Amino acid sequence: MIVATAVGVQFFFNRHLRVVTPGEARLRGHGTTTWGLRDVAFSIGSGEGTALIGPSGSGKTTLLRVLAGVYEPDHGQLKIRGRVASLLSVEAGLMSLLTGRENALLLGVIGGLSRRTMVRAIESVKGRSALGDAFERPVLTYSQGMRARLGLAVAEELEPQILLLDEVHEALDHEFRAFLQDWAHRMLARGGIVIAAGHDHPMLSSLCTRAIWLDGGSVCEDGPFDVVQPRYLAAVREGASSGV
Repeated sequence: MIVATAVGVQFFFNRHLRVVTPGEARLRGHGTTTWGLRDVAFSIGSGEGTALIGPSGSGKTTLLRVLAGVYEPDHGQLKIRGRVASLLSVEAGLMSLLTGRENALLLGVIGGLSRRTMVRAIESVKGRSALGDAFERPVLTYSQGMRARLGLAVAEELEPQILLLDEVHEALDHEFRAFLQDWAHRMLARGGIVIAAGHDHPMLSSLCTRAIWLDGGSVCEDGPFDVVQPRYLAAVREGASSGV
């Protein structure tokens, strides 16, 4: 279960437009602030697949990072019950100079499994990733799709109750898109939660029955995917036709 109540995330920038910490901003006495998320509220229950839709810069990635624990809310409350696995980018957590095997071990331990558990599971992860001999090569030699496959294979080993996806599914080839869909559907059938953000709406519709439309860091609409998504696209078309 996930419950967000008036969640807000504030970013601080110095005069060179570099993101700085709140402490740095106070000490230096200059800079600007902006809200990446503001008064975001929703609840997501067991077995719910939810898509985050909206234009670039609307707050989708920021919200996923809050749910993953990368960012702490500056305002409001967030309650999460269940193990979380996140694929927030094809680069997330991967060390380019390490091999696929070494990265898999590292990601599994970071995800909460013991090293002994990951060592026992590593051949299963290798097979699931379908990387073959590339599993023993440095990740810097991987394509985006190969990196996404590695992250996905490790994420499944974590047996999460909550899966967060940020456009990474768009880097997967046809076979692994089908694999991701099947895994997500099995998770949902067991009462898990899937939250996916991106611009591939057909893919999102295959994973999600609900959509949260974000714009400017706030929720514009929250409801059934087949109701909210057409309204969002209509707003996009209207904005384009009016030159906004």
